[in-house]
Amino acid sequence: MESVLAFQDTKLADLALHFVGNQFHDESLVIGKTKLAFDEDVEKDLLTYFLSSFKEKEYYNLHHESDLKLNEVFSYASAIFEHPEGLYLQSINLAKHLYEHSTHPNTKGGEFYVVYLQNVLLEGEIMDAIGLFKSENKDTFLKIKNSESGFEIDSQKGININKLDKGCIIFNTDKENGYVLSVVDNTNKGSDAKYWFDHFLHVNQRNDSFFQTENVMAMTKAFITKELPKEFEASKADQVDLLKRSVAYFKEQEEFDLSEFANTVMAQPDIIEHFEGFKTAYATERAISMEDKFELNDKAVKKKQTVFKSVIKLDKNFHIYVHGNKDKIERHTDADGNKYYKLYFDEET
Repeated sequence: MESVLAFQDTKLADLALHFVGNQFHDESLVIGKTKLAFDEDVEKDLLTYFLSSFKEKEYYNLHHESDLKLNEVFSYASAIFEHPEGLYLQSINLAKHLYEHSTHPNTKGGEFYVVYLQNVLLEGEIMDAIGLFKSENKDTFLKIKNSESGFEIDSQKGININKLDKGCIIFNTDKENGYVLSVVDNTNKGSDAKYWFDHFLHVNQRNDSFFQTENVMAMTKAFITKELPKEFEASKADQVDLLKRSVAYFKEQEEFDLSEFANTVMAQPDIIEHFEGFKTAYATERAISMEDKFELNDKAVKKKQTVFKSVIKLDKNFHIYVHGNKDKIERHTDADGNKYYKLYFDEET
């Protein structure tokens, strides 16, 4: 099913706030004394801050190598879903757990919010959810006052409600597989993002249509650009043609079928056989499940199609962008060993 995520009717039912510092910089963990009270106007601003960064993309599951119950976030979230009135006590456990992993010098301390959300729509089902959010950066705001003596201007530091730093929404569904999560980290990329995704939450990407589509497209590109030239006589023009045909298949079809894809795109029996074997080895090496048939996810296709570049790069001097018939491109070598391409065209524009 195509993922549908919506917050139009979402209510902020409960909120606890703590400050989680960085142990490397000798910053403390400061536990908020009580749950926070807020009025309707503040609730709207908080919901904007907490939820506006979450779009329909990939989803995750909480994970543990030996026993899911040993995942701390899973344990605390389960307790909250069972007894929402106990959110404050569990928020302290979550803050302590986050503080234990706040040891990297690049990790910033910040406010840590644990919230209980009601009326969240995910894949056609209305449910409750738990939000975990962390604010690490402050913006400068100008404040203008109009008094009897004229205008006054002042500056102050605050949180921009349109810029969430780190966030996670745990949806109350699919508990046996570690719930369904949507996760964002807008401040750390690459290895630094492990602090939020891997160390604190400890998540795996959910095995859904987005996951399957992303992986089969990545596998296809790896086969065409790396494996194919090693095993077959495949020019750059041949590789570009296969990349274009692959993208066309992913964009035009609603469902991926390994046999159909291989016969349509790879065409030659020996290449088809090698492609199917490569797919099995690719999945085994990465310890992931790759299905032979599944529904293609449009958002994953749009995300991954940008890496299927129809470009032949010639040293640092030229790029040939191939948009059409590869038979109009010929690769040659002259008597002196110089390599060159011959291009045929009908019109020059």
